[in-house]
Amino acid sequence: MATIEIKDAKGSKVGTADLADGVFGIEPHTFAVHQVVRSQMAGRRSGTHDTQTRGEVSGGGRKPWRQKGTGRARQGTIRAPQWKGGGVVFGPHPRSYGFKVPNKVVKLAMRSVLSAKTAEGALHVIDGFGFDEPSTKRAADVLAALGIEGRVTVVVENDDVNAMLSLRNLPKVRVITASEANTYDLVDNTAVLFTKPALTWLEGVLS
Repeated sequence: MATIEIKDAKGSKVGTADLADGVFGIEPHTFAVHQVVRSQMAGRRSGTHDTQTRGEVSGGGRKPWRQKGTGRARQGTIRAPQWKGGGVVFGPHPRSYGFKVPNKVVKLAMRSVLSAKTAEGALHVIDGFGFDEPSTKRAADVLAALGIEGRVTVVVENDDVNAMLSLRNLPKVRVITASEANTYDLVDNTAVLFTKPALTWLEGVLS
């Protein structure tokens, strides 16, 4: 069982935490991560694109000329697809791009990401932010004390409102609660920072 350092808001080591091998020490399953991230990104697509078919465009309520005797090709409406201003054939219509991924694969993907971050040394744990009131400046100071740079995902306990309000305005910082943790937010960064309660909660869910 691997261990990880727990630091305080000043960047000093205050203890260690045991990491379950089944969550933080598996061989990353890259295909599972790929599938789950694709599913999440597809679910975010609005899918509101639309074109009008020949039955939806306005006009064209009568034949433009009689069926026979004119020498021209027969036409039933000026809103047929071959006419300018006519309907569109095989055009896009509103749809959902989302697709379902089994819960076992979702959990496997999250365990894979956490294991990869642990192996890379990109997983950090803090015992707590301890904010009495929201303060973006103090949140920036905490990240600097921990030596975390670049894009970072911060996972806090579900009821830590002050930490969420303090961190959400920092550039390159994405803050989520433990119950909101997902594969995309955990993988799309250079580092992941957990509070100790959030790590314990998520480890219990994924074990």
